[in-house]
Amino acid sequence: MLYGVKDLRIEDVKVPKVKTGEVLVRVKAATTCGTDLKIFQRGYVEKVIRLPTVFGHEWAGDVVEVGDGLQWPKKGMRVRAGNSAPCLRCTMCQKGRYNLCENMIWLWGAYAEYIKVPPHMVLVNMQEIPRHVGYEEAAVTEPLACVLHGVENAGVKLGDTVVIIGAGPIGLLHLLTVKKMGVEKTIMIDLVDERLDFAKKLGVVETINSKREDVIERVRHFTKGYGADIVIEAIGLPVTWEQALKLVQKGGTVLEFGGCPPGTEIKVKTEQLHYGETTVTGTFHTTPLHFRRALNLIASRTIDVRQLITRKMELKDLKKAFEILSTSKTEIKIGIIP
Repeated sequence: MLYGVKDLRIEDVKVPKVKTGEVLVRVKAATTCGTDLKIFQRGYVEKVIRLPTVFGHEWAGDVVEVGDGLQWPKKGMRVRAGNSAPCLRCTMCQKGRYNLCENMIWLWGAYAEYIKVPPHMVLVNMQEIPRHVGYEEAAVTEPLACVLHGVENAGVKLGDTVVIIGAGPIGLLHLLTVKKMGVEKTIMIDLVDERLDFAKKLGVVETINSKREDVIERVRHFTKGYGADIVIEAIGLPVTWEQALKLVQKGGTVLEFGGCPPGTEIKVKTEQLHYGETTVTGTFHTTPLHFRRALNLIASRTIDVRQLITRKMELKDLKKAFEILSTSKTEIKIGIIP
């Protein structure tokens, strides 16, 4: 449980009671994410999660109890559910902007033996896991769904050159995704050689260590002086948001994917937007459609997320897992096994 920033505790709690339309799932695996680490280090947007709470939001498990009124899912079924479900009725939902739903239901609590899924989420955003897909793989559906939503908004096309800032789990998921979309060249930027080496194993074309190399000069070199068609910021810091704007070519697109601390700002040169016709977009979260697409891509191994699971730890070692995430140079994703 999290009782304020950096106060992480493991406590015994009662197994949730299932009511009409609800589903109780025994969690078999829950992966870690940059968002979990942000919550641990600095809190999070209150509309999404209020502290204190049991948290963790990327999970997969087995249905152990089904509330009255449901024909699906069945007891014993292997499932995963999104950490959100749009209301489908508000102004944003009526426009098809489901990730911006004004009445979004949020579900946290995956770092536990059991998680209870509310009725609306069961109907809108729960999927059965194919038998050949591991629980850890299925748990990665949530971050991949967010990446799919972002890449779609950025308009990545065949033959594009794509720069990705940040070689963490989200940056690497972006890499795997855009490679499958037929981009011509991928360039990964990070401070840590070990992470960049991992990106090379996943097929990135060029890498830049921003601690010792001139990022702008190197990107220009790799793009014949033009800059990238698409730049994806996958860290969530104002300095790298601004850096992304300096790496894109005229008419290109900057996807500010990583969430910055609340209240922060960046500066943008007006002539870049006007005369250079740079498109700058941010993306928040994802939609039920992208959750389904993400699980299908994982199941078909079109996007093979197994290589991103670099360590498995028990729930009792959650605090240690977060310490590793905070300090490790090479850990990518950690699977928490209740």
